[in-house]
Parts: sequence; C-alpha cells; structure tokens
Amino acid sequence: MTTCPLCGLPADPPVTDSGVDGEFCCRGCLEVARTLDEPADRSVADVETGADPDDAEGETAYLSVDGMHCGTCETFLEARATDHEGVAGAAASYSTGTMKLTYDPDRVAAEELPAVVEGTGYEATAAEAGTDDEHELEGRLLVGGFFGMMTMLWYVLFLYPAYLGLGSDLLFVDLTGPAGSYLLWNTAVMTAVVVGYTGFPILRGAYVSLRAGHPNMDLLVAMAAATAFGYSVLALLLGHTEVYFDVATVIVVAVSVGDYYQDRVREAAAGRLTELTEQRTDTARRRTADGTETVGVGDLAAGDEVVVGDGERLPVDGTVLEGTAAVDESLVTGESLPVRKTPGDEVIGGGMVTDGGLVVTVGPDARSTVDRLTDFLWEVQSDRSDVQRLVDRIAAVFVPLVVVLAVVATGAHLLAGTTATDALLTGLAILVVSCPCALGLATPLATAAGVRQALDDGVVITDGSVFETATEADVVAFDKTGTLTTGDVSLVERADERVMRRAAAVEQFADHPLATAITDAASAPDATVERFETHPGRGVSATVDGERVVVGTPSLLTDEGLTVPAELRDRCDRARSNGYVPALVGWNGRARDVVVGGDRPREAWESVVRALSVDHEVVVITGDSPEAAQGFREHEAVDEVFAGVPPEAKAEVIQRLQSRGTVAMVGDGTNDAPALGTADLGIALESGTRLAAEAADAVVTTDSLRQVPSVFDLTAATRSRIRQNLAWAFCYNAVALPLALAGVLNPLFAALAMTASSLLVVGNSARRLTTGSDSTAADAAGTDPTGAVAAEAD
Repeated sequence: MTTCPLCGLPADPPVTDSGVDGEFCCRGCLEVARTLDEPADRSVADVETGADPDDAEGETAYLSVDGMHCGTCETFLEARATDHEGVAGAAASYSTGTMKLTYDPDRVAAEELPAVVEGTGYEATAAEAGTDDEHELEGRLLVGGFFGMMTMLWYVLFLYPAYLGLGSDLLFVDLTGPAGSYLLWNTAVMTAVVVGYTGFPILRGAYVSLRAGHPNMDLLVAMAAATAFGYSVLALLLGHTEVYFDVATVIVVAVSVGDYYQDRVREAAAGRLTELTEQRTDTARRRTADGTETVGVGDLAAGDEVVVGDGERLPVDGTVLEGTAAVDESLVTGESLPVRKTPGDEVIGGGMVTDGGLVVTVGPDARSTVDRLTDFLWEVQSDRSDVQRLVDRIAAVFVPLVVVLAVVATGAHLLAGTTATDALLTGLAILVVSCPCALGLATPLATAAGVRQALDDGVVITDGSVFETATEADVVAFDKTGTLTTGDVSLVERADERVMRRAAAVEQFADHPLATAITDAASAPDATVERFETHPGRGVSATVDGERVVVGTPSLLTDEGLTVPAELRDRCDRARSNGYVPALVGWNGRARDVVVGGDRPREAWESVVRALSVDHEVVVITGDSPEAAQGFREHEAVDEVFAGVPPEAKAEVIQRLQSRGTVAMVGDGTNDAPALGTADLGIALESGTRLAAEAADAVVTTDSLRQVPSVFDLTAATRSRIRQNLAWAFCYNAVALPLALAGVLNPLFAALAMTASSLLVVGNSARRLTTGSDSTAADAAGTDPTGAVAAEAD
C-alpha cells in the first residue's frame, strides 16, 4: 500500500495533483508538499523505522531512569538492557532521562523492565517524572558543601600558613606534632566523605565510561580527585605534612555544582512522554461472530472490527463501519470542536467518542496516531545537540591525551633526575590543571542566569540546550488553535433573545462546546423541558413548554419536519466556509434563526505577529480547514499558512522550513509536541497541554503572546554568555597545561588556578544579561489593532 511521503500514513485512497509529485494521505499533506516543493528525504516513517530499537520486533515501553550522568551512560544502559533475555532493542537518552525498550511480552513482563537496567546507581520506573533523584542530588551537594567548607577552613587556618613558610610562633598548630597529625587525618576523613559520597556520581560515571570504552570528562575529574586524595593519604602514611586534600575537595564540589545545575535544567524532560503514554489504550473490544471479546491492542490486525462506546477512546486508527458519533480529536489534531463521524469516515486512534458509539474497521498498520506521536516525540527529544556531540568528541580525545601527558611528563621528569615525589606532583598538577571545572561550569551557570532572567520576564525555560544551539530564528511558525486563537468556542453570531433562550433551554442538557457557548451567552429560561434527545453529530432536540425545539444542522431540522428557509441555509453555508460552526434553531414547523460558534483570536496576536514579521518570516500551521485559517492567510504580517496538516506532518513541516534557516515553533497542544521538539526553538503557552509545555524549550507563563518576542532576545544573549565562558575555559587550559608540563605549577597552584578560572566563569555568568527584550515586550504590549480575523469574529 502507498504511504504518504510527508507524514508516513497510508494513502488509501491516495490524494494526488498533477502539479505535485507523490500520493498523499490527505489534502493538507498535499498542499504542504506543494508549498515546500520536493518531499524531504527524511519522513516520520523513516524516524519510526530508522534505528534500534525501532528495527526490533515487539512491544514498546518507556522508562524514566534516574542516575544518568552523561552521554556515556546511554551506551552502558543500552548494552545492559539488550543483554537481558526478552529485550530486543534499547535506546537511552541522557537529555531526557528516559529509555525506550522493545521487548517480547512472552519472555519478559512489562513490570519487570525497570529491573533490567537498574543497578550501579541507576533506578528506573515507568515513564513519568519523579523527584527521588533530585532529592538525592541535593543531599549529596549539601553534605559535600558542609564537609568541603570544613576542609577548606582547616586549610586556611592551619595548613596554608605552614605551607607558605610562616614562623612556628605564628602558627596555630605544629603539623609535625600530635595535634597536627590529628588535624591532617581529620581533613582526610572529611575529604573522603566529599570524594566518596558527593563525588559518587562522578566516580560512577568514570567507571561506566571505562566499561563502555568511551572516555569522558568524568574519568578525568575522577582521576584528578582520586590521585590527589590517594597521594595525600600516602604522604600522611609516610610522615609528610604537605597534602592536597583541598585539591580533591575543590574538584569534586565544583564539578558537582555544575552537574546539579545541568540536572535542574533538564529535570522536566523526564516526564515528557507521560501525557501521551497515559492516553495509549491498552485494550480493545473486538467484534466476533458471538459478540465481542476484549483483546490487547497489539493483538489487533488490519480488518478487525472494534466497538467503541460513548466516553471511550479509540484504540487505533481506522474507518467507521457502523454508527454515528461526535469524536473529540483535540488531543491529537488540536481542532477545537468534536468532529461528526459517519460510516466511511477515517478516525484517529487516541480520539474520544463524546456522543454516540462506533464500530471501526482497523486500519492497515493497526496502530494509533497517539502511538506514532509518542514514538516520534521520543526521537526528536532524545536527539543530542550539536554542542553536546562536540563536547563528547572533545572528551573522547582530550581525556586520554591528558592521561598520556601526565604519565609521559612524570616519566620524563624522573629520567631528568627529578625526585620521585616531584615527578609525581608534576603528573598530579597536569591532571588537576586539566580538570574541566571551568569548562563544566561554563554552560550550566550561564544557562542558570538565563533561566533566572527568563523567569523575571514571565518565561520558564524547560530545556537548557536552547541556549547552546538556537540562533536568531529566521522563521517563526505559529500553531493556530489555542495559540493564535483562544481554543475555546464562543458565539460569533447570536440570534434574537427569544431564540437564544429556547436554544439554551435545550442545550443545557448537551455535552458539546457549542452547547456550552450557547448556555454561557443566554441563561436557560424557567421552562419545563422534557424528552431531551441527542442526535449524534447533528444536534439535539427537546420539548420546551409543550413545543418541540430542535437545535442542529439543516438536515436534522428537515428530518424533524421543520422548514429551513433558503436565507438561513445560505447563512449556515457562509459560516462553515469561514471555519465556524452554525446551528439552526427551530420549532413549530420552521427554522427561526442561526447561532454561530467559533474560535476567537487571542488578544494582542496582531501586535506580536507584526513585531516578529519585521525580522522573521511568519508561518501559521493548523490541522483545521483552510476556511478556518482564511483570516490569517489574508493578513499582511503572515507570510504563509499551512492548513489541514495532520499531527504527524506538523513536525515534517518544521523540518522542511528548516531548509530556509533556523525555525521557532509556538504552540499549545499535545499534537504540537513533536513539532515543538523538532524546531530549533520551541515555545509553548502555559494554557496549553502539559505535553506541549514539556516538549518545548520555553513556556510563556502569562498565558499571553506578548512575551514571545522577548524569548528570542534572551536566547541570543545567553548564548553569547556561554560562548564567553567557553572561550575563557579553553584559553585557561591552553595556558595552564604547558606550565604544568614544564613543572612550573605544583598541584596547589594548579588547584588555585583551576579555582580562579572557575570563579571567573561564575562571575561572568552572574552578570545580568543585556537584551532588547524590554523594548520588544513594550512594543508587543501596545494597543492591539483590530485585524481581519478579529473583525470577522466580532
């Protein structure tokens, strides 16, 4: 069967056009392909089948894994999982703190999967956010901070004065006496707590990197701290007083602080799959010759018939065989109104039947659109940024190089006649001075400063990678429903008061967005309402004070014996062509008037779009019909509108737009999540779904579009600060490493140089970011002119 080259869904029947190559699943995909020229090589279908574990056969499960400390943990956990019987494929993501497993349920139960990857400091649960790892990290840091402070206090008061050669009469303690011995061993114990407990994630990361065969920065940090601690303990055993416990303490605490910042920035990512996985239906009622049977969704095959009742969620994609019902597909499509489904109509797995019941024939691939969105979202969120890949590559070369240099320098100094102690100190100095504390702090501290300033501006940053990778956006793509519009149905055209009160009397018993809009606009009269009846997908009726009142489509009124004047039919047609939902109200033999509901534009949408259109190309993407998006298409500040776009294709549209430059996506719905994750910069509104907010890089907390422009200035300013920090960190290593190789720096001065470098990075990060967000926000907050869409709504 032919599949759509844009979104990977079955094209049955195919939608074609002589001006566009390919066969598409719907008119929306065809129009997107027409606008964006040739289909991209990489489609959603490619993502689903491109890499392990997607190539493996079996059920899919997602785990939230606490304890992943670096990219090397991914390789280690994947190898551990696939070594377990019944697990056919595994992919871990440090950036999201999750794992995707493909397994055989006959050989390993779903509840056993967390145990597959647990151990060596890793803990796994079902894919949802948790706080145990967060509390553990905070506890380790508090313990390390306390004992580290005590260690450095001992150094400042007792050890540094002795090392600097002060006279014995000026020293508080004679280090060669019993009191000095007690002091030194006390310092050793406190340092052991810092290195062993606070530094455990670093030590584990070093062990994992060795097991996986991928040297990382943790290995270098662990070697520097362990060597400094081991050398100092050996020195005490040999009766020496010059020890470097301070070096081990500073290294571990500094790097742990950096790791803590990184974890706080990415902690929200651990639960990003929760909302979709909660909506994945596990069972279905399959129709048989003797009735129905409950089976797992994985047991369904193409052509099976499943029964879905009122209030139930559709388990898979398919075609309506029997029944008529309204289906709420907003979770997947973002459309604000339930859609009437009749025999022959396509339905989306994950949609909720809100009015009626259906028998659905399972589609060709027996999968749910929610499943596809879940898989695709995991792929785009787990992709490692270019900067992180660069750091990984640097670590793979830099760590072995430093170790080799330390060994060679130690040997060279021994051959040159240097004492064994001085040669070992030279090697230790190289390890210490190369310890990437400044490099490790450069990004997380600047990111933390950006996060704090964003909070002041009403924006929550949920993914620190945006500061590493995003540049000023060339294209800003807006979702329509719920983003540029409120996402709520309200009346855009009222009837006279008598008609409104009659309609409200009937609609007060209905469960439909338009019914809510009608009852909000006109309170139900004090009337006797009897024999209320729902006509799935068409409307409602009831007897009001003895008269039968019908509210719904022209066909419903005609079937109920009411005459519909041509003028009212024309008004209904015009409303539908504008993307609105009309409802006729009639009684006593004829239709009386039309009530029209629709989705209103957000306040200030025009001023924001105009402000962004000065430096960016503005695009609108929606799953709604072209008619519903016509007002935006005609607006001078909007460059392009993609309407009728299925949820899977939204991310593909973003990928196509990325051929024009850097793309930012602004959205609010669950169906926007993959697109938000695919975009270089994803911005979600707080009023949207949790998954959209968690998939985005930034969330506007004021439920207003006015703060969107400030995100771009803040991103650019933070990225500039990160580059300043990284430049300093690399310059420090370029200067300090040769000095250590030459034996000029001893471990103490190497540690001081490392600390000074880190303090410079901290100071630079603490400065307030200079952005143009204040002026941009002020412009956006100006008077909102009435535009084409708003005028039409009014």
